[in-house]
Amino acid sequence: MPGRRRIWAVGAVVGLAGLISGCAGSPPAEGVNNSAGLACVDDSQHCIGQRKAALTSMTSDASRKWVKEPATPLAHATGVRLFAFKTKKKDLNCDELTSGKREADSAPVVLRGGNHGLTPAQVSRSIMLASEVGRELQNEYNRRCKKG
Repeated sequence: MPGRRRIWAVGAVVGLAGLISGCAGSPPAEGVNNSAGLACVDDSQHCIGQRKAALTSMTSDASRKWVKEPATPLAHATGVRLFAFKTKKKDLNCDELTSGKREADSAPVVLRGGNHGLTPAQVSRSIMLASEVGRELQNEYNRRCKKG
């Protein structure tokens, strides 16, 4: 049974990756507000483009100031911040890995804790992604930061 659950979780993560990168072949539209991608949760081409632009902006930010910014419930639901942590985990320092892990661990509580206008499927996918990213960040932290 755990193997089936793991396969299903991996499939959900791959599906979310597809949603975020759905417009990978096209550049972000002029004047796109990258933070808008953190609140655009539907599967329209417009939202997919906004999420992709936000992810690109975050992962190309050398200062990684986004790591310390608070995440909203909708930001958890879009998966953009979580995918940014997942993508940049090898570049993050130990404090940033800790922040990312804390965010990933808090996402399920936040998403379950209120009516944010999200569907049960959106909440479920986001919780699975947060769990996967949290494990990856913890593994990276253990590999590089844990004092032996």
